[in-house]
Amino acid sequence: MSMSPGELPPSALHPAPPVQTGPSALAGGDGGPVPVAVKAQVLATEHWSLLATRSMTWSEIMSRITIHLTVASASLVVLALMAQASGFGTAFRVMAIGLAAAILVLGTLTQLRVVNASVDDASAVLGMNRLRAAYLELDPSLERYFITSAHDDQRGLMQTYLMGWPRSTASHVAASTSIFLTSFNAMVAGTLGALVASASGASALVDAIVGTACGVGYLVGNLEHGRRSFATVRQPSRFPSPPPS
Repeated sequence: MSMSPGELPPSALHPAPPVQTGPSALAGGDGGPVPVAVKAQVLATEHWSLLATRSMTWSEIMSRITIHLTVASASLVVLALMAQASGFGTAFRVMAIGLAAAILVLGTLTQLRVVNASVDDASAVLGMNRLRAAYLELDPSLERYFITSAHDDQRGLMQTYLMGWPRSTASHVAASTSIFLTSFNAMVAGTLGALVASASGASALVDAIVGTACGVGYLVGNLEHGRRSFATVRQPSRFPSPPPS
């Protein structure tokens, strides 16, 4: 059954123009260059997207670290109550080894997430550095107002993290969340090693040696893993830093 033209909806009589895709979609109405205002809006949208991603990522990381430290604190309270009730016998040692192992597993998983988040954060910072380079292409006079870098290489990354202050990279790394959590986990690993050695009947000297070896080994292993993760920027640099004068 056909319909007369008067019965058809307006959209059928006047179909919408085809949607443009590709670079021409952002061009002006006459096919000219993209207006500067449109470019600035696109760059600002990407910039806010990266900022929101960083914020959500570190909010999650802080929540996981808080859970980890809460579990560790609760475990110490449990051990204290158990020692008061039954002393430091076999049951206490078994409970201590089990809790220390659980805390170490939880801490290691949290540490891996922190390392991955740090890599993601560095990628986001490099992305924002590129956006600053685009801002400067739109208006070079903005450069004197930026305290962060517009270069997407290793130097530009650290310049943005340090924000112009004369702080060494070693100081920045040593005070990071990753090093804090690694140090905490290394203490737990050393404690677990000493508890296992003590439960096996070793002397106090052997307990100390085994605990120290486990803690130092865990610390060195995680530091090496972190060094390899951040040794080089894995994204190709499109706006490298100028050579130092």
